[in-house]
Amino acid sequence: MTTVSAYAATSANEPLTKTTITRRDVGPHDVAFDIHFAGICHSDIHTVKAEWGEPNYPVVPGHEIAGVVTEVGTDVTKFKVGDRVGVGCFVDSCRECDQCRAGEEQYCTNPGMIGTYNSVGRDGEPTQGGYSGAIVVDENYVLRIPDSLPLDAAAPLLCAGITLYSPLRHWNAGPGTSVAVIGLGGLGHVGVKLAHAMGAKVTVLSQSLKKMEDGLRLGADEYYATSDPGTFETLAGSFDLILNTVSANLDLNAYLKLLKLDGTLVELGMPERPMSVAASALVFARRSLAGSLIGGIAETQEMLDFCAEHDVRPEIEVITPDYINEAYQRVLASDVRYRFVIDTATLRG
Repeated sequence: MTTVSAYAATSANEPLTKTTITRRDVGPHDVAFDIHFAGICHSDIHTVKAEWGEPNYPVVPGHEIAGVVTEVGTDVTKFKVGDRVGVGCFVDSCRECDQCRAGEEQYCTNPGMIGTYNSVGRDGEPTQGGYSGAIVVDENYVLRIPDSLPLDAAAPLLCAGITLYSPLRHWNAGPGTSVAVIGLGGLGHVGVKLAHAMGAKVTVLSQSLKKMEDGLRLGADEYYATSDPGTFETLAGSFDLILNTVSANLDLNAYLKLLKLDGTLVELGMPERPMSVAASALVFARRSLAGSLIGGIAETQEMLDFCAEHDVRPEIEVITPDYINEAYQRVLASDVRYRFVIDTATLRG
């Protein structure tokens, strides 16, 4: 066992504090790496504040992890010391169900994917995430970060990037398609960049026009304020695909009417209350309402390679670990453009 420094939450109401955690010894199929950067995802905040159920405190959050390999197990074939690597939202799965065999480990059903933090590993120990100095992960759940992607910018791609890439690929975004992104935040801004790089026509649907300049700079062709009722009249029947990146309870009936025949609205956020949808919003144009959850290992690697090839990088603000609690407050206030990334140098010893 190895002891490493980390920042952990000990309750829903207390700030995260510096502590130490243990990492398992490197097994035959394990990769150990020093964590250089860890993104802050809104899911981290939901978890530590017990908004998605009571977590197993203490919790070290972080599932957008980038670093450099320091040791590999005797049977590891995919990585070597010095490789630039990353880990996303899960560190294991059953490997046997239909979903795992199909490379869709995020939808593992037996018993489900093992989260990078606030989960229980095969060894029976709680998993702890990327707000720490180092980690040990089975090689099958480690991603290779291309040399052209800086590690700090690569980190948020391991959650925010794949969360948007997977539905864009699944619903065939590309030349000749029209894609709308609801919300220009940590998820939405990456979606705009990815959809633009895929060749789609991209529209941002935001509550106001205050980020319009950013949206157009990031690759949007059009930008509309949803607070203006005229927007929904102007854009009726316009889109093949709408990606909803916000977790607020929106009027989905209004947004569904923005879809073309056979269009799809994909939920990526997790609203607090159940969603209400009128059948008429679906049946009269054969529209679909769907959901999507991150991506499997193979697709996540594909996403990283795509981002390297097309120079797609999240907009980040790099912080030190002692700023994590302030960063959480700023995320809740929507005061970040567009993703906080923790430089973990002080946690590596």
